[in-house]
Amino acid sequence: MLQRLSVLLVLASMSVFGSSLAAKAETPSATISTSAADLVGQPSNNTKQAPVQQVTQTQVAQTIDPGRPTRGVSSYIGVAGNIGLGGDSALGDTNFTVISKIGLTNTFSARPSVVIGDDPVVLVPLTYDLTPRTADAFEDTLAIAPFVGAGVAIETSEDADVGLLLTGGVDVPLSSNFTANATVNAAFLSETDVGLVLGVGYNFNGL
Repeated sequence: MLQRLSVLLVLASMSVFGSSLAAKAETPSATISTSAADLVGQPSNNTKQAPVQQVTQTQVAQTIDPGRPTRGVSSYIGVAGNIGLGGDSALGDTNFTVISKIGLTNTFSARPSVVIGDDPVVLVPLTYDLTPRTADAFEDTLAIAPFVGAGVAIETSEDADVGLLLTGGVDVPLSSNFTANATVNAAFLSETDVGLVLGVGYNFNGL
């Protein structure tokens, strides 16, 4: 009898201890994360960078540079003789002449000149200088630079007159220092005055 009672007490004690363990197992445990990566959200990079555009501007206009060469032919100032081909002013008679060429751009020149005589005539043409070419003369090959243009002719006599001037001719480079020139001028004054100018100029660059 005593032995059976002892067994029952042991079984009762084990039953109470097991119930206590089961109660502890059922207690929920929550884990709270304190990591900075979990607390702070990762930023989203949705910003798109606009492409950088570079704008290049090209200047087309030619720069005016008085005294520069035109198409490789230098500017110059010189002396010449005028052979009159008709008219009653100095341009229409045989006279001494001061000639010049002042390059403005690669293709345009001012060519002021003065025909000195009883009725001096000032010629102020603007010319378009053509591409130089070669020509055979006296068994030699020469480079020639044709030009054509227009401007004004001013007669400086007592009865001063101003009229249209048409001009055309060639420049012939002789060396780095000298250029020969032949020009036909037609001035529409009180009459039509025409003269042929033959001369040599001394080259220069820039004013």
